[in-house]
Amino acid sequence: MPTVLLTGFAPFGGEAVNPSWQAVSALHGARIAGHRVVARELPVEFGASVRALREALRQAAPALVLCVGQAGGRPRLSLERVAINVDDARIADNAGAQPVDRAVVAGGPAAYFATLPIKAMLAALRDAGIPAEVSQSAGTYVCNHVFYGLMHALRRGRVRGGFVHIPYSPAQASRHPGAPCMAVETVTAGLRVAVRTALTTEADLEISAGAEH
Repeated sequence: MPTVLLTGFAPFGGEAVNPSWQAVSALHGARIAGHRVVARELPVEFGASVRALREALRQAAPALVLCVGQAGGRPRLSLERVAINVDDARIADNAGAQPVDRAVVAGGPAAYFATLPIKAMLAALRDAGIPAEVSQSAGTYVCNHVFYGLMHALRRGRVRGGFVHIPYSPAQASRHPGAPCMAVETVTAGLRVAVRTALTTEADLEISAGAEH
């Protein structure tokens, strides 16, 4: 049976858990549109995260890859459009590294676009009642580092890939007054919808999902 690789991250930034891994791990072994889900946890470390991702790609040999990370403060599932070739860390990673203005891949292109049908995924998520948006920036921390590393690894093949940012979980939001949150179960359901749509959609929809800023 062909596989789908989903990745989440370990906790970081003083948090005890990372809902990206909680949501992704809940789908490990699931069957979606004739594909078996393989879930892997990545370290929140520059360099090591991409090495772990490449090993997961080698082991799973997936037909599709969706990496998932947390963006505390965002209220919706954010389908990332573009990964940029820069590491610029506001805080240190879990290994203490804090690169500034460094390339993810030396000599690589300035950016890669996701190759998943993000507009169709957006429409399917909204139809399912799950708050979602297309995001124009995955930041410059480890999430973008992994997103760029993924698309660089997939650049010559036929495997499609992309990245989704998710909000705080309710347990986390209780420690961040006023911050939006989403139940891990809702995130898991949204990832299932997103993966199913990506697997069953060849040509993306042409609908507006841009931003003014």
